[in-house]
Formats: sequence, C-alpha cells, structure tokens
Amino acid sequence: MSYYVHETAIVDQGAIIGSGSKIWHFCHLMPGCEIGEDCSLGQNVFVAQQVKLGRNCKVQNNVSLYSGVTCGDDVFIGPSAVFTNVINPRSAVNRKSEYLPTRLDKGVTIGANAVIVCGTHLAQYAFVGAGSVVTKDVPAYALVVGNPARQTGWMSAAGGKLSFSPDGKASCPETGEMYLLADDQVLPLN
Repeated sequence: MSYYVHETAIVDQGAIIGSGSKIWHFCHLMPGCEIGEDCSLGQNVFVAQQVKLGRNCKVQNNVSLYSGVTCGDDVFIGPSAVFTNVINPRSAVNRKSEYLPTRLDKGVTIGANAVIVCGTHLAQYAFVGAGSVVTKDVPAYALVVGNPARQTGWMSAAGGKLSFSPDGKASCPETGEMYLLADDQVLPLN
C-alpha cells in the first residue's frame, strides 16, 4: 500500500486513494470518491461518493465533503468547515437529484468553521476567512470574510496579503512575486 490509513478509518471498496496520502483517525471514505496523491485527511473527515480531491490537498479535522464537491490541487480546508449540497433541504423531500456542484480550484484556502454553500465556484488561490459564509462565487486570489462573505482584499498564491500601488502592481510579502490588478482581476506577473 502506497498510502497510510489509520486502523480506525473506514475506506469503502471503490474509494480511490493516491500515493503518499494519509487518512487519519475515524475518517470515512465512500465508494467512488477520489483522493489525489499526497493528501492528508485529518481526524473525523467524511468523503462522499463522487467527491474528488486533487494532489496535495489538506482537509483538517471534522470536515464532511458531500457529493458535488471537487477540489483542485493544493487546496486547504480548515477544521470544521462546512459544505452543503442542496439549497433547500427538507427531511421529507428527497432532493438527491438536485445536488449542486461546488468547485474549489487550485490553491484555494478555506478557514476554520467557514460555510461553503453549494453551487459556488472558488477560483484559484481564493482565500476564505475563518467563520465566513460563502454564498456566491469567489474570484481568483480574492480574500473574502464575514456572513455573508464579502471581498476585503487580495491574496498571493503563497498566502500573503497583496497591497496594490496606484499602477496596479503588488509584491507578495512572502515570496516577492509580482502581481497585477487590472479590470478587478489579479494576474501573476512572474
């Protein structure tokens, strides 16, 4: 076996786990889910059917990823973050045919206790602050916070807050990489 599964975890037949991944205490992976290479699933993570995680994703403790969630490479999901898959759930009404997809692109960060409402798209390197409630799409490199989540700034790929000069350029405080803000979009210049 080229990955690690703790003895208390349940991995149903048909779950796919990439090389180098670690599945920790009390996790449950359903048939048909796909975990990429070098991922880490913390204690008590649930992964439903058809969920896909790219390479090097980190899912912290107490997160449930329901059908419809797709993550690109290098996604970080903080502890106790919440994902939904139906807009208007009712116990007495079966809405499995109404699941809405939620897509997290490469490098997205979700802070602890954030809520991601289904049907949203978080573009590459979007950053969701702890405790925020995301109800609409988040642009690439955007920092969103609050309930409902609103954009308050921009973040670099390395997770540094970007401060743009009047000419629309910013340097990542973590790496020195340069970014350009044009037409309300951030583009890496390196």
